[in-house]
Amino acid sequence: MRTIFGRITCLAFVTASLAAQPAAGQTKTTDKDKGQVTATKKDDRPSPPMTVTSKVGDLSVTINYSSPGVKGRTVWGELVPYDKVWRTGANEATTIEVSRDCKFGGGLLRAGKYALFSIPSQNEWTIIVNSVPDQWGAYKYDEAKDVMRFKVKPKTSSEFNERLKFEIASDAQANGNVILYWENLMISFEIR
Repeated sequence: MRTIFGRITCLAFVTASLAAQPAAGQTKTTDKDKGQVTATKKDDRPSPPMTVTSKVGDLSVTINYSSPGVKGRTVWGELVPYDKVWRTGANEATTIEVSRDCKFGGGLLRAGKYALFSIPSQNEWTIIVNSVPDQWGAYKYDEAKDVMRFKVKPKTSSEFNERLKFEIASDAQANGNVILYWENLMISFEIR
């Protein structure tokens, strides 16, 4: 009888220990305000992960980013401050991967995966390609690791975009553009 009771107690302990672990594909996060630990999936984040992949001629381009929503907030100059380095999305830094050396924003970008940062201003943005793709936000951004920088002019988009989104457009001559839309704004730069 004592052996059966011991096995049941051990089984109950193991079951409780496994139940306290996050399920596959989940990570533990701490709710700092309440002091509680909860399990959340990346897809359940307020700014869900998104991927856009496209071909521009024989060039494969992939952009991974998290897509924040406007949610009634003032985005430009408030939620996203002017004249400060921004991760160009939410959560992890936005990344761009190109399959071969290509023309990118007027300069030459070597094949590889990069972080895509920006410095938004009212009349002009600085686009930054950084050699460290795996970083959280812009908290450890290091200008010394920049591969290139170039300027673009923001424009008013034809429609309101609640969520930030990237598109990759191309024509029959393999001329392409990376386009970012959010709120009433869009920016675009060449890739080919």
